[in-house]
Amino acid sequence: MATVVADLVGLTVLALLAERPCHPYEMQRLIRQRRKEQAVGSPRGLYRAVQRLERGGLIESAEVGRAGNRPERTTYRITAEGFEQFQHQLDDLLAVPDTDQPTFTTAVALLAHLSSESAIRALESRAVLLSGQIAEMAAQLAGLGPILHRVLLVELEYLLALRRTELEWVRALRSDIADGTLNWDAEAIRSGTAAPPGPVPEGGPMT
Repeated sequence: MATVVADLVGLTVLALLAERPCHPYEMQRLIRQRRKEQAVGSPRGLYRAVQRLERGGLIESAEVGRAGNRPERTTYRITAEGFEQFQHQLDDLLAVPDTDQPTFTTAVALLAHLSSESAIRALESRAVLLSGQIAEMAAQLAGLGPILHRVLLVELEYLLALRRTELEWVRALRSDIADGTLNWDAEAIRSGTAAPPGPVPEGGPMT
């Protein structure tokens, strides 16, 4: 009985083997060529994923060969069950929004534990970093667009859209705090009642 693919590295391995049988070194080459390193990480992680998938019956050895004095290389192929699970999980990942809570979401939820001045400084710093990431991603898209098929770049398009939306929201939040549209009264927050707009009361953030 095969196990469900639970990690993105394993999913990437199955995607490559769904195209054609290949050995781990060839997988690494394709990952670099397609600029997918962020999904896999280190080569060691890829080899561990291959071992897990083989143990689970999702992939199998197709042949073992040697070229010249190089070490033996095992070529793997995806099994029928592996292909079925790959298709099922990929469909779910695309269709169902991720429920994992990002780190930034937690930080925003605890915003009231900072002073308004500290929150403004932190948000300004985040906006600067986001702007740099956006510029870098846009440059990557411009450079890779004429080289790679767009279907290999849609993840970068998605990340760029997320960063741009986040930057817009961060700037708006920073502005609301700075002009007093958003403030927090420690006692009101503890009691769960809404505080009226205006200057932050004496005492600052929650303690």
